[in-house]
Amino acid sequence: MTYALLALGADRPGIIAGIAGVLMQHGINIEDSQMSILRGHFAMVLILAGPDAVELESLQRDLDDASRRLGLEAVVVNEVAPALAPRSEPTHAITVYGADHPGIVHAVSTALAETDVNVTGMTTRVVGEDDPVYVMVLEVAAPDEIEPETVLAPVADEQSVEVSIRPLEAATL
Repeated sequence: MTYALLALGADRPGIIAGIAGVLMQHGINIEDSQMSILRGHFAMVLILAGPDAVELESLQRDLDDASRRLGLEAVVVNEVAPALAPRSEPTHAITVYGADHPGIVHAVSTALAETDVNVTGMTTRVVGEDDPVYVMVLEVAAPDEIEPETVLAPVADEQSVEVSIRPLEAATL
């Protein structure tokens, strides 16, 4: 069976160990993961594989217990359908810099989606306090006929941001 797990809470040592321990007790393997600290909050997204005999209610109960011990605000696990399409391999890295304002993520992601460019990874940060700069780093999978530079040039002008794009070599993780 395939599961998705989401966890969020104030960052502290031991969160990964605590959640991984519960999963191990239930015979569940972590297949894919993304974890990050976002403004002091730890965020985790996991794709898991487990035996058919896993009792989801028992697993959630054990995760809730771990969540309380770890001081997390939320831990949710759900069964999900296995992915039908092969994973998109990133072809380009994109960096966006500019004065912080609402709409940058929407403008960039919309332009990419409208041209069938898939975002395979994204990180954003606000840097600085007096004149905050928004920094956005994306990995994307672009179809061969699409030039991300052409797609994002109008967005850069409209949003008053700098966009740099470089092709990626074969992924090594």
